[in-house]
Amino acid sequence: MTNADVFKEAFSALPLVAILRGLTPQEAPAILEVLLKAGFTLIEVPLNSPDPFDSIATMARLCPPDAMVGAGTVLDPDDVARLKEAGGRFVVTPNTDPAVIKASVAADLPALIGCMTPTEALAAARHGATALKIFPASRLGAGYIKDVKAVLPPDLPVLGVGGIGPAAFADFIANGCAGFGIGSDLWKPGRPVKEVEKAAHDLVAAWRAL
Repeated sequence: MTNADVFKEAFSALPLVAILRGLTPQEAPAILEVLLKAGFTLIEVPLNSPDPFDSIATMARLCPPDAMVGAGTVLDPDDVARLKEAGGRFVVTPNTDPAVIKASVAADLPALIGCMTPTEALAAARHGATALKIFPASRLGAGYIKDVKAVLPPDLPVLGVGGIGPAAFADFIANGCAGFGIGSDLWKPGRPVKEVEKAAHDLVAAWRAL
């Protein structure tokens, strides 16, 4: 299976991306274990974390075939190549950069592309984005997602990212979100593993209760 195929199945299983900004390589194995046990299938290490490629490589070695570790805050096409070498399997950006999208597509790394405006969203779609990441979604509001989706390809998934917790899931889903990126509601630097475990289970339960 290609990474695109695995991503489609992983996203269908649980369309919540765990965003582990600030994770260290030493913390990575224990955090990965509790996320996988809770049901997470998509795990993102932003590249502005300490030694992010080491964390990605560590988790990629431990990850089962049906789950994926990727990189967030990918700003440069060269980082796409480094990610693939480390075993990462998907790309998340904060912005819409056609060069990064092109590099991701060429490397068979699904690309979740950050955008806010319709112009950015349509550009990302045109250049081959696998999914769109609307950021900052909580500040823009669920209705904004509905408005932007009106001009997008109907089969292109849109994720809400930035301040969306379980209480807001239903509203954003009703307005067209296919999933969410979850950051501080799940992980923050130094958070005890037990707390991450409980948060992970609570988030998955909230999603499955929809």
